[in-house]
Amino acid sequence: MYFLALATDFDGTLAHDGLVVAQTCRSLERLKASGRRLILVTGRELPDLVRIFPETAMFDRVVAENGALLFDPETGLEQLLAPPPPARFVQRLRELDVGPISVGRGIVATWEPHQGVVLQAIRELGLELQIVFNKGAIMILPAGINKASGLRAALRELDISSHNVVAVGDAENDHALLAASGCGAAVANAVASVKEEADVVLAADHGAGVVELIDRILAEDAAIASPGRRGIRIGSDRHGSDVVIAPACGGVLIAGRSGSGKSCLATALTERMAERQFEFCVIDPEGDYIDLEHAVFIGTLRAPPPAAEALKLLRDDAVNLVVNTQALPLSERRLLVAAMLAQIARLRARTGRPHWLLIDEAHQVLPAGTDEDGPGESFDTAASFLVTAYPEAVSPTVMQSIQAVLLVGGHDSDMMAGLAKALGVPVPEGMPACGPDEVLFWQPRSAEPAACIEVVSPVQVHRRHRGKYAVGDVGADRSFYFRGSLEAINQPARNLYRFVDIAAEVDDPVWEHHLRAGDYSAWFRHVIRDEDLALEAMRVENDRTLPPQESRRRIRKAIWRRYAAPAG
Repeated sequence: MYFLALATDFDGTLAHDGLVVAQTCRSLERLKASGRRLILVTGRELPDLVRIFPETAMFDRVVAENGALLFDPETGLEQLLAPPPPARFVQRLRELDVGPISVGRGIVATWEPHQGVVLQAIRELGLELQIVFNKGAIMILPAGINKASGLRAALRELDISSHNVVAVGDAENDHALLAASGCGAAVANAVASVKEEADVVLAADHGAGVVELIDRILAEDAAIASPGRRGIRIGSDRHGSDVVIAPACGGVLIAGRSGSGKSCLATALTERMAERQFEFCVIDPEGDYIDLEHAVFIGTLRAPPPAAEALKLLRDDAVNLVVNTQALPLSERRLLVAAMLAQIARLRARTGRPHWLLIDEAHQVLPAGTDEDGPGESFDTAASFLVTAYPEAVSPTVMQSIQAVLLVGGHDSDMMAGLAKALGVPVPEGMPACGPDEVLFWQPRSAEPAACIEVVSPVQVHRRHRGKYAVGDVGADRSFYFRGSLEAINQPARNLYRFVDIAAEVDDPVWEHHLRAGDYSAWFRHVIRDEDLALEAMRVENDRTLPPQESRRRIRKAIWRRYAAPAG
């Protein structure tokens, strides 16, 4: 279930001349029986609403007074979301013969054509109030109070993401409501401007339109909204058409050889998620995303991520999360990820968050050949990106649910044969050859032809395998060897932490020999592949005024600034 709630206007939408017919109420009950929530969002004052519509009790929350008041029908609790109307303002309207006037807890309402006089009173008194129109009605509220702000307050209490809500309305004051939802609908009797902005324009009017919408939600769920509204744009094809991935489309595999740019593409996708205010969670087995912007990090190179903290952060709707499992052995890493995926599934079912899940090195944590109760057997790949250089090593159950592939760095017949086998589909024919700035987009279970798409590079700098180079093993042939000019020693550094340790132990002539030869910057550039670190080392290498102690300190600091410093 993608859409978890329906937020509906009252007058002109649910109700016609203040009356809600029995069929509309039955449809609302049917939607609620599906496990979804109901939110009523109206410009009416609460006592008047409850008097004419006793069925208000079926709603999980009521936003009244056009966003100024929040009401829980189950508990009877009322929460004022705006300051009360200034008494001097109400008095001035009466002095100016504005009427009839209705004064609520946070709203003042009247009718056209009094808007000019109302504006005059606001200016005279120097108040920060706004005028909102509703098919002839005039509502005066504090700045920033509208149906969208009221809906957000209701959703905070219900712990549901606004992306997972369908909203329906008919009048000018419903623009904000529809814009604040994941899908906006307009009944047939809606004003033209609301219909123009709605994702869905219903064929029926008033309550019958709401019944039509409920039927579609129950039958189509996420498909009622366009992919552009609920998905993320990953690029454009050679015809200039946008390629959009929607969360309900199934899993997306980002594949390619090591060093092909998979992680850079994944980083760019998280930037687009953040732009659209979609919450994401990154499972990061090798520390590739420890500098990702727009995110909170748990777990370090030395300390495993606490699962309880991860779940607490995921429940916060303002947090994007990177879970670095690098400190754990592989077996424990898989157990943690399995537990997290189960918790994420439950959280998504209840709140809709996190909207996107990105699993790097998917072959490590969702491996083939594990027990039947492994994480891959029950993992729902919807709204998930799986990144790997070894798709054949990913759980077959997971691979069978992959609906789209982004192939980075080119392809050949052997690669496509292996990929098709892992996906459980026939070997594709006639795959296009993509350019250096393009990625192959393939939907293996669709009749759509594969296409080369251009994806933008991430704005932030992505440092590949950062943590791996800090504590891993680059291999004997790529290690840095401290030897000195006389080759009196032969100390290999297989990672950056070992480099720092040996650099502190060797004598000054050995250190200075490699420093003046430019060996450190060369290793950082060609083996560690960190150009920024190499450039900073070059500045130290070229500064001949620095004593050995200071040059050691500066290079050590440059490493620690980019890579998590060792404990102590």
